[in-house]
Amino acid sequence: MAIIIRHTTPADLPALGRIEAACFPAAEAASEKTLTARFAQFPSYFFTAEKNSVPVGFINGMTTNCRTICDEMFADPALYEPDGSYLAVFGLDVLQEHRRQGIAAALVNAFIAQARGENRTGVILTCKEHLIHYYETFGFRRLGVSASVHGGAVWYDMLLPLREPTAD
Repeated sequence: MAIIIRHTTPADLPALGRIEAACFPAAEAASEKTLTARFAQFPSYFFTAEKNSVPVGFINGMTTNCRTICDEMFADPALYEPDGSYLAVFGLDVLQEHRRQGIAAALVNAFIAQARGENRTGVILTCKEHLIHYYETFGFRRLGVSASVHGGAVWYDMLLPLREPTAD
């Protein structure tokens, strides 16, 4: 059974809402309504992993000129900066029964390829401490404890530099 990584379509959004709810605690999970609002603003930054024509995971985010993610970005799709230097990962979700099959890595690699193809300066994300090593395998660098308090958790800022930042 091959995994297909593709751009998300509007028809995927109800399934992605269910996947998000299964993968994150309620305080951290984006609702289907939030995902739909994000998708309306920046559909190019949603990738879906499907198996047997059924979504089993996804990654989403937006472009920004900020070098780290702030909590306001999760709630306000209007903060999207189309010409932003960084591609920010908001969430990486794979259903439990489909983990450890390379799906998350394929989604991250699709996101990185999108950022490279658009000549972004880097990819940014926040993650919990136990995932730092995972993201380091892609070349992300730990920047330290994040100012984000999203969902009441402790987050770490991570950066994958793709090129040197340009001076304004």
